[in-house]
Amino acid sequence: MAKYILKKVGIALLTVLVLATLTFFLVKILPGDPFLNDKVPAAVQERQRAFYGLDKPLAEQYLTYMKNLLRGDLGTSLKQIGREVTTIIRDAFPVSARLGLAAFVFSQVVGIVFGILCAQFRGRLPDYILMIVAVLGVALPSMVLGPLLRYLFGVKLMVLPVSGWGTFRQAVLPVLVLSISGIAASTRSMRASMLAVTTQDYIKTARAKGLAPWKVVLRHQLKNSLVPILTNMGVTLASIMMGSFVVESIFLIPGLGKYFVDCVTTLDYPLVMGLTIFYGAFLVTANLIIDVLYGLADPRIRVK
Repeated sequence: MAKYILKKVGIALLTVLVLATLTFFLVKILPGDPFLNDKVPAAVQERQRAFYGLDKPLAEQYLTYMKNLLRGDLGTSLKQIGREVTTIIRDAFPVSARLGLAAFVFSQVVGIVFGILCAQFRGRLPDYILMIVAVLGVALPSMVLGPLLRYLFGVKLMVLPVSGWGTFRQAVLPVLVLSISGIAASTRSMRASMLAVTTQDYIKTARAKGLAPWKVVLRHQLKNSLVPILTNMGVTLASIMMGSFVVESIFLIPGLGKYFVDCVTTLDYPLVMGLTIFYGAFLVTANLIIDVLYGLADPRIRVK
C-alpha cells in the first residue's frame, strides 16, 4: 500500500508542476497589456512593468516565478494594489469551500439514494421519474437553472433570498443549483453499478438464505457498488468546484469566483496563475485522496 501511495503522490506532484508551467506560459501569451492605459504616461507604465518584473526575459520570469512558487509565494496582484495572491485566497476560499463541500456532499448522498431507488424499481414509474430528473440535471446548465430558481423561489414565491451568503436560507438555492449536475451523474452511475451486481452469485446466495431485501441491498449490493462511485467523485468534485464560479456570480457570493472572473478580464497575471494553480492543486489532492480510498476499497487496484 505504501508503494501505491508514493506512486500516486509522485504523479500528483508532477501534475501540479506541469499545470504551473502551462499556466505561466498560456497567461503570458494572452493578448493585451495589464498596464496599458491612455491616461497614464508611457514612462510610468514602464516603471510599473519593471516593478513587477514583467520587463525581464520570459525564461527569467518563469524561473523566478517557480522559485517563489516552491516557497509558497504566488506573487502580488497587479490590480489590487498591495494584496498578495495568497492573502486573497486565504480570505475568499473558505466561502467557496463551504459552498462546494455542501454541494458535493448533498449531490453524493442524494445521487446514491436515487441510484439505489432506480435500481430497486427498475422499469417502473419511480425509475423513469428519477432518470428524467437525472437527464434534466445534465441538460440544464447552472447559468440557466440559477436565474430560473431565483425567479421562482425568490421573486414569485418569495420564500428564499436570491443573493448573499452566511445563513442557511441563503445557501439553499446556490447549493441546490451547484449540486444538480452531481446528483444526475451519481444517480446514473449508482443505478448502473447496482444493476451490475444484482446478478452476481453472492447476491443470489444472500437472497436464497432468506435475508430481507433491504439487508441484501445495504450489506451486499451497496458495498460493492460504491467502488465505481469513488472513481467518479474526483470528477464530480472538479465539476462542482469549477461550476462554483458561475453560481457565485449569479447569487453574489463573496468567494473566489468573482476574483477569477475579474482577474481574467483585467489581465491580472499573478492572480490568474495563482488561482489556477491553487484550484488545480486542490483538485489533484482531492483525486489523490479518492485514489487512495479506491485502493483501500479494492485491493486489486494496488497491484496495477
